[in-house]
Amino acid sequence: KKQAEKAVHQKKEQSKTKCRKARRRHINLVAEFNHRQRKNIWLETHIWHAKRFHMVKKWGYCLGNSPTEKSYRACYRAMTKHCLLQDLSYYCCLELKGKENELLKQLARICSIDTGLTFQDACCLSGRFEGSLNLYRADRYPEDMLGPVTFIWKPRDGSENRQLWIWVHPALKQDILRELKAIFQCTEPEEMCITDPVTTSVQEKKQVEVVTSLGNKRKKEDKEGEKAVPVKKIIGDGTRDPFQPYSWVAQTTGIAISDRSMEILRYRLIGPLSHSVLTETLKAASVQTV
Repeated sequence: KKQAEKAVHQKKEQSKTKCRKARRRHINLVAEFNHRQRKNIWLETHIWHAKRFHMVKKWGYCLGNSPTEKSYRACYRAMTKHCLLQDLSYYCCLELKGKENELLKQLARICSIDTGLTFQDACCLSGRFEGSLNLYRADRYPEDMLGPVTFIWKPRDGSENRQLWIWVHPALKQDILRELKAIFQCTEPEEMCITDPVTTSVQEKKQVEVVTSLGNKRKKEDKEGEKAVPVKKIIGDGTRDPFQPYSWVAQTTGIAISDRSMEILRYRLIGPLSHSVLTETLKAASVQTV
């Protein structure tokens, strides 16, 4: 009798989760990935790095720190003979739009010719090359340095309005963004890009129900889930609250500042075959004029 009772207690309970094949379905993975990156944002190459690198959490992102195997020789060989790609998408992009003269007038206050190139250098102003410089607080050079940035202008299209992208490290983003809004007097939000918490929570609950439901009801929801399109939860980036405005405009000059972090991906190619890789990867689009 004791042996029988012992066997009953040792009997495994029926598993309430799906089989591995069902759990690995794309719609279930999207719900699980969205749940994992609530605190730290993933880059587009996160899955690739997570399988090969030790991951660290810095500046609101989950980044690959060091490889799990000895790949230093392979990386060195790629840099010297082939092509090596680095994902720099965690760098924050600040976009400025407005009249060229007004942009250059105010940007000259936070940089100096004594340090090298500036925003109004001819080779960079045309949009052909990317420039780099150090930013300072307005009219405070050589004191109160903010940090190094890189920038690139959008080529001219015949209009007096220009577009400028400034790439900053996430640790410097808030200070530089605050200084840009101060010199351009951008206080009013141009538009709000706020994620609806109710909508995303309902969508996420539906995806979680597909994972946790049981029996015939679970199978019925599976068939409906196969037709449903997985929704990626938009939660901003690691340096921005998703419930805060992402764009500001100056009412006097019309200068607009937008936070494009995690909207524009950035990769760095190193090696003698970098241009060959780009040529084979990127194809020119056919432009049709009406």
